[in-house]
Amino acid sequence: MVDPKEAAKEGYFRIIGKWETKLYGPDGNLKDVQSGDNVVTTVGKDALAVFLNSAAAAASQFTVKYIAIGTGVTTETAGDTALNTEVIRTTGTVSYITSQIYQIKATFATGSGVGAITEYGLFNSSSVGVMYARYTKSVINKGAGDTLTVTAQITLS
Repeated sequence: MVDPKEAAKEGYFRIIGKWETKLYGPDGNLKDVQSGDNVVTTVGKDALAVFLNSAAAAASQFTVKYIAIGTGVTTETAGDTALNTEVIRTTGTVSYITSQIYQIKATFATGSGVGAITEYGLFNSSSVGVMYARYTKSVINKGAGDTLTVTAQITLS
């Protein structure tokens, strides 16, 4: 077996996750921006391996297009299977960017997902399902009149 750190040095396949959140006020002005790396979960990696083994059999498990937001404050780990305190989940818009980047962008409109948002998750189902990635960050206080856009990217490198 190859050590993951050594594999990264030698050009082996890696999965890297990134997130960006943007909070807009009722007037449409940008109030807050946060970005960073996330943790690609163990079950997410396993689902990808199953998909690569048999795409037809695993296709239903790999419709990764749902983003959830929550108020949990526990730091993300590879063993996570759900958000700590999910507030709401919505369907995102999926696109292929470039250079092996798969992107999902979701908008939480006025009145939805209100609260002290601190965690984000990427899922394959509108309820429960496999969590492919999780990200925790400093609080974004989303008011009833605010809009939050969340962009998740998974890079295969």
